[in-house]
Amino acid sequence: MSDAPIPLLKDQPGGSAARFDDARARYNARLLSMAQALYSLASINMFSTAALAGQILAPAERWATLPITTYVIGTALFTWPAAHFMQRFGRRAGFLIGASAGIIAGLLATWAIFERTFLVFVFATFLQGIYQAFAQYYRFAATDVASPAFRPRAVSWVLMGSIAGALFGPVLISATKDLFAPVLFAGNFAAAGVITLFAALLLSFINLPRPQEEEGAGQGESTRARPLKALLAQPRLRVAVLTGMLAYGMMNLLMTATPLAMVGCGFTVEQSSWVIQWHVLAMYAPSFMTGALIARHGAERIAALGLLLTAVSAVIHLLGVRMENFGFGLVLLGLGWNFAFIAATTMVAECHAPADRARVQGFNDLMVFSTVALTSFLSGQLYALLGWKAVNFALFPMLALAAGGLAWLAVKTRGEVACELPPSGPRPE
Repeated sequence: MSDAPIPLLKDQPGGSAARFDDARARYNARLLSMAQALYSLASINMFSTAALAGQILAPAERWATLPITTYVIGTALFTWPAAHFMQRFGRRAGFLIGASAGIIAGLLATWAIFERTFLVFVFATFLQGIYQAFAQYYRFAATDVASPAFRPRAVSWVLMGSIAGALFGPVLISATKDLFAPVLFAGNFAAAGVITLFAALLLSFINLPRPQEEEGAGQGESTRARPLKALLAQPRLRVAVLTGMLAYGMMNLLMTATPLAMVGCGFTVEQSSWVIQWHVLAMYAPSFMTGALIARHGAERIAALGLLLTAVSAVIHLLGVRMENFGFGLVLLGLGWNFAFIAATTMVAECHAPADRARVQGFNDLMVFSTVALTSFLSGQLYALLGWKAVNFALFPMLALAAGGLAWLAVKTRGEVACELPPSGPRPE
């Protein structure tokens, strides 16, 4: 039995073009890719400048990364409500609410930097986290009407939009850093608010099923949502969530501390932005091929390859603090994240029916961004107290846990079904 959902074809009872429609899925994936591009510009601005702005505004250096932590806390707290809101009111409404939070965040952060108010700046990054909470569902939204064969490519297409952040993010940061000189970084957040406004305009054209449309399309299959406990009984889903959590957490742990470490080692803000640029490019550029690799070799193998590359990245960082160590290390870190996270996302998308979407996707992203929030906080604390090497050493227990999960799944599901969806047809009462 295949791990993928059973297709609901147009000529089956209850079938509908609203269920699987790859032409519609391609349109949405392209539009969501453009929205992802604009979101990524705001995101790379956050990770490149928030800690540096925090260093200026915070009462002590160890709190410099708190704005990034609250950014991720905002994401973690709103991933679950965002999933349920969109299950009830639709993806478009949710995405527009998220973008609105991002617009307000950009304006509020700009004001806070002018007024040198750290707490207001922290609250602004929290609002930016709400934007991210909704934006993280772009990758899942691309799969809503995609066939199982197109699903990995749909995820990859959306994430490819973030290449714009890698290519143009540092240019935007440099161009707007001194926009309101002598007040540093205020221009960065003002620009982020304007960019998010354009993202909201794009998202208003999305063509995804309304909740009522999906209910009608799903009449030939079970439409009763299963309890989360029953869903998590699937070994593949448990490992998929764990892999996504740790892949994103490890990447964030290193990326958050990198600008502080580089500036602390005598490099300029522009040089650290350049390294982040190549890191983000490595995070998303491989998406051109990641979907095809997953389709050919399986999500679990590609996730394992991603973990291996992450381990190599930490080793390179431990070998020195030259520009090439930061550069090559962050590139491999981004590549490892791409393989592991897209593979984990694909696994999650294959382990639930439409009726279970809010529970599974909401739980997955809640766990992912709770982990990212924790690593954001630990990153600043580890760097301030123990230094850059300690940040890198912290990766190895997480790598062992993620690799152990994939190995357990391989043994557990040998010759068995790792991920099973409810059978087609109504359930007996």
